[in-house]
Amino acid sequence: MREDVDLRFHDVVALEEIELYTEVLSAVAAADRPLTTEQIDEVLGLRERAGAEAAAC
Repeated sequence: MREDVDLRFHDVVALEEIELYTEVLSAVAAADRPLTTEQIDEVLGLRERAGAEAAAC
């Protein structure tokens, strides 16, 4: 292993994507049927944003 590599370095975007993926997997595991597109959007926090954008127009 290289000694000059900072192991504390993290790819913030990758970590955020992993967090979103984990949230979707948790929602799928808790559901008794496949999630709808609207439910997935809600889990990802997109439903609130879409509503806010529509209200702004």
